[in-house]
Amino acid sequence: MHDIIKNKILEKLDDSEIKIEGSDSKYTVYVNSQEFEGKSIIDQHKIIYAILDEYIQSGEIHALTLKTAPKK
Repeated sequence: MHDIIKNKILEKLDDSEIKIEGSDSKYTVYVNSQEFEGKSIIDQHKIIYAILDEYIQSGEIHALTLKTAPKK
């Protein structure tokens, strides 16, 4: 699932630096992207939730903790 999460995010935010921790449908995802520049944390998280929505809806991702920031 780590590779799926990473690849889905990179499809939409190709400049991202991504780190994923967790297993058994519970993940913490760290994403730094220039796309987040000027956006609130809530808006940054909405972007990631939208990208991963199909996996959240299916239950493949049950718990998702996001740590996002603009890429430096």
